Amino acid sequence: MDTLTRRRFLIASGVTAGAAAATLGLREILATSGDRDPAAKTLVLITLYGGNDGLNTVIPHADPAYAAARADLAYAPGEPLDVGDGFALNPGMPGLHRLLGDGRLAIVHGVGYPRPNRSHFQSMDIWQTAQPGRPGTTGWLGRWLDSAGGDPRLAISFEPVLPPLLAGAKSAGATVPGGELRLPAGVTPELLSGLGAPAPGESPALARAAACFTDLVRVRDLISSAPLEDEDDDSDAPATATGGAAPPLDQQLALVARCVEANVATRVYSVSLGGFDLHADGKDAQKALLAKLDKPLAAFADRMAGRGVVVAVYSEFGRRVRANASDGTDHGTASPMFLLGDGIRGGLHGEPPSLTDLDDGDLKHTTDFRDVYAALLADVLGSDPARVLDGWSGRMREPFVNDAS
Repeated sequence: MDTLTRRRFLIASGVTAGAAAATLGLREILATSGDRDPAAKTLVLITLYGGNDGLNTVIPHADPAYAAARADLAYAPGEPLDVGDGFALNPGMPGLHRLLGDGRLAIVHGVGYPRPNRSHFQSMDIWQTAQPGRPGTTGWLGRWLDSAGGDPRLAISFEPVLPPLLAGAKSAGATVPGGELRLPAGVTPELLSGLGAPAPGESPALARAAACFTDLVRVRDLISSAPLEDEDDDSDAPATATGGAAPPLDQQLALVARCVEANVATRVYSVSLGGFDLHADGKDAQKALLAKLDKPLAAFADRMAGRGVVVAVYSEFGRRVRANASDGTDHGTASPMFLLGDGIRGGLHGEPPSLTDLDDGDLKHTTDFRDVYAALLADVLGSDPARVLDGWSGRMREPFVNDAS
């Protein structure tokens, strides 16, 4: 294919030189195989878009205020998976229930921030910038990347758009093409590979953009050759309720696993699952979504055991304590976070928020999310939390077995 035709094809496909600046191919990640310090740990951040209902995820089933506030939305005794101390996990999460029983999953109660915001986008900006007072233009992991030298291969996302949390002041992480490859009639994987081949007379940026088509084929082959486990193909829903669709979570985690096993230089991975904005008929829908988190995440945890991988799972907010008239829940505040992987002390951590001492019907947070971030920065990434979190050094260390070293 001549250069002019290539260029027209790329522009028609929406791939421009500007987009290429934030996009890396899998080949560039795998090219760093063997470059990392064997003692270096890896952080995988899973974002649950839409505002996951924390009270029906980690269920305070022993508190009579739970059933009183939720009527048909509440789980009856014996339905959820008991974890002790009056709490239970959603019945859609048997894999994480097993990990908790094995001491490999930590649940941090009541995570939030002062003066909470109930807008999806503004609250997500706060979580991703780690600046509750006034969200800035850099993400907390982007600022870590600045301090780590700025190589975009150190922090990558398998989501369709680079999340703000990976944007720094001087550098940014990178997105890697992924997901299912669905080709229009007449377009074959061989044709895409040909489009990715170098052509004379084009700029380096355009060449990089073109190479992304070859990367799509390679990512597809990696996913199909090494899935985390056999999955039913029921992932036809968008990955997020508040943004573009990402590949199914099992595919994203399969790519992370392959990169970790290849010992690439990447220290941070961002993946996501969405659809949690359930204002009506939320009970069964949330259970199905949590199952889509549970099965691939438990398989990923088993596959990554002993490799220095830590996973953190969060959402932009929880939901209100009282169910609405449509058997759903409206935007709320504090919610639990999950931490799992090497160096994590399993169990329930932090103070559960009261279901009766509320702030205008919402839970009062008992753990500042910056405390969790500070521990992840210190214990997983070996970084000074105060340098990244605007002077915040953190007070939440109990889920972590070892101090920073």
